[in-house]
Amino acid sequence: MGCGPWSVSFDRRTSAYGLPTVYSLSYMNTPFMLESFPRAILHVDGDAFFASVEQAVHPELKGRPVVTGQERGIIACASYEAKALGIKRGVPLFEAQRRQPELIVLPSDYETYSLYSKRMFAIMRRYTPSVEEYSIDEGFADISGLRRVFHASYPDIARRIQADIRKELDITVSAGISLSKSLAKLASKFRKPAGFTAIRGRHIHLFLQHNPLEKVWGFGPNTVHLLTRHGLKTAYDFTVQPEAWARGLLGKIGGELWHELRGEYVYPICTEEKTTYATISKCKTFTAPSADREFVYAMLIRNLESAFIKLRRHRLRARLITVILRYRDFSQTGLEAALSRLTAATQEAVPLVKTLFERLFQDGKEYRTTTVVLGKLEPDEQEQPDLFEDRLRIDKLANVSRAVDTLNERFGKHTLSLGPSLFLDQHRKTARDERPARKSALLPGETRRQRLAFPRLFVKV
Repeated sequence: MGCGPWSVSFDRRTSAYGLPTVYSLSYMNTPFMLESFPRAILHVDGDAFFASVEQAVHPELKGRPVVTGQERGIIACASYEAKALGIKRGVPLFEAQRRQPELIVLPSDYETYSLYSKRMFAIMRRYTPSVEEYSIDEGFADISGLRRVFHASYPDIARRIQADIRKELDITVSAGISLSKSLAKLASKFRKPAGFTAIRGRHIHLFLQHNPLEKVWGFGPNTVHLLTRHGLKTAYDFTVQPEAWARGLLGKIGGELWHELRGEYVYPICTEEKTTYATISKCKTFTAPSADREFVYAMLIRNLESAFIKLRRHRLRARLITVILRYRDFSQTGLEAALSRLTAATQEAVPLVKTLFERLFQDGKEYRTTTVVLGKLEPDEQEQPDLFEDRLRIDKLANVSRAVDTLNERFGKHTLSLGPSLFLDQHRKTARDERPARKSALLPGETRRQRLAFPRLFVKV
């Protein structure tokens, strides 16, 4: 890395919190100059992904204001046509429909969204095996060293990936390419939808001047507020401070982001599926708020089952359980408690969850969401038996959980479930109970729990 001549002037303002003062650096040339692409990192970001997938499988919806989240009563995703009308994610549906009666409201079809996501990442892997699935609708790819393979520049390779996704999936993505993950993500957000931005090493300082602090991946509201109090406004302002100042103010992550934003590769592309978790949580919003004790408990136990299924899939055990009940007005209450031992068996946790539920539930109150959080996770390894534990019962419950997983894997998730699930249908039916087209229009041989793993195109004629 080379740099041009520069001069330093020190700002003598002091921090009220005893933190390092800001150094004001005035450069006679660019503050940092890198070669064009010592490493090429691509970030692909789906444009209004859920709504775009709905428009792809329902072509008659193209160009129309579409929102998803009917089952929750809150907008989960809005198409760009809906955004142009001022509709945003998180807005209650009744409010959005009152403001814009022409909105097309759909139930979320997460199964189809997941299938589209897998196909999007499969297209990226045609070009490079170094792909990180960051979320359902965005991911990173390292395309360094592929110019000779594809006889194209790095920006051209990125554009090919972007074009292939649009051609094959009929959805658009925005793409950004630069020298690090932080810069690539910043670049993909710079022009949306269907945008493309390439940030070469020699242009980093110019690009950062056009990006406020809140756009930086890793800077939350509190961090932005803190940096603003120190006189910083843009990502560029942050990068021209000394590294020691960034680390002193924000700790380790401050130093890492300082390097990343200056084009230095710090965060690697993680190609493996995530297997390490601090917690595992499952949350379910009802299609209609309910005061029915049995129904609310059934929804809570369903979340518990789902959480433990994921726990066992990643070969983990949990000791801490948190139960949260959210009221109709979005306020919530919760309790946490520790199990007597680490476990991966759902039935070992049921008595504790039942106790927490009974302490939380209030008759006459309407609830809209239940949440279960599993904490203090450890690998599910061979454990040292305790002298006073009921080893026979523990082994039996573990065998039951393994049998449940085997059957559910073969016949569909929750084919075999705990008794409280019998009360899941005891709630008031509303328009929010409408099922996605993929789950209501089944092909011969498909069932409510088992469907072929490919998206279906619905065309009205």
